[in-house]
Amino acid sequence: MADKEPNAIVTQRIEITPELIKMRVVPQRWELPEFTPGQFASLGLRGTVARVGTELPEERSPKDPNKLILRAYSIASSSVAREFVEFYIGLVRTGSLSPRLLSLKPGDKLWMSEKFRGMFTLAEVPEESNAVLVATGTGVAPYMSMIRTEIAAGLKRRFAVFHGAYHSSDLGYHSELQTLDAVAPNFTYLPILSHPQEDAAPWKGHTGFVQKLWTDSVLDKAWGFHPSAADTHVFLCGNPLMIDEMTGLLTKEGFVKHSRKTPGQIHAEQYFVKL
Repeated sequence: MADKEPNAIVTQRIEITPELIKMRVVPQRWELPEFTPGQFASLGLRGTVARVGTELPEERSPKDPNKLILRAYSIASSSVAREFVEFYIGLVRTGSLSPRLLSLKPGDKLWMSEKFRGMFTLAEVPEESNAVLVATGTGVAPYMSMIRTEIAAGLKRRFAVFHGAYHSSDLGYHSELQTLDAVAPNFTYLPILSHPQEDAAPWKGHTGFVQKLWTDSVLDKAWGFHPSAADTHVFLCGNPLMIDEMTGLLTKEGFVKHSRKTPGQIHAEQYFVKL
C-alpha cells in the first residue's frame, strides 16, 4: 500500500482548536463502501508533506519520505448518508501523520483505504440493551457515527455519551450532542473537564476525569436507575488509563469484557497511538 497514489480529496476542514480539526474527505473515482458505525478507515500521506502545529521532532521519521505514512482513524460520519467521510483528528506532537493531516486544506489530496474495518460497533449489542459510550478526547469520533446513524432509525435504544476533555474547546461535538440531549428523551450527554480552571469562561458542568461520572452516579440520576450488565453495554474509547479504570469498575459490578470467544458488555478500543 505504500506506493498507492492519492485517491481522495479534502472537501472541508473545520478547526476546533489549533490542535484539533474535523475533516471531511471524498473519494475520487471510486465509491464509498458500506460500513458499520464505529469502524475506521486508514489515511495516508507521504513523508514529503510538511508537518505543522508542532516544533517537536518526529518520534519515528519515515525512512523513505516518498512512501505513504498510514494510520487508522475512526469514522465520525453517518453510515447512512455516504457523500463524504468525516474524521475528528487531534495533533500528536511527536507524530508522523497527524501533524501532516493538520496541514491539509480543502482541495488537497490524500490516500484513504477503500475498505473500512473494525469490530468496535453496536452489531453485537441486543436491540433492547442501553448503550453507554465513554470517551476521552477524539475517542468520541466512532460514537458520533453510531449516534448519527441511529438517529436516522429513530434512536430506538437508550444512549448516553460521557466525553472527557481537558478544556471546553476540546469538546468538538458539544453543540450537536447538547442539542440532541435537549430534544431526544432517550439520549443523555455528559461532558466533563479535567482542567476547567484553564478555560477562558467559567465552566459550569462536571469536573474531573470521565470515570467520575460513573462513580458519582451522575447517569443514575439522569436515567432514574443504575445501569447494570443485565440491561446495558458500555463502550470505552480513548486514554488507556481511563479504559483500565472503567473496566475495573465495571467488572466489579458484574460486567464482562467482550471478545469474539466470550460475549460481554464491555467493549474497549484504545485510541492513543502514535500518529
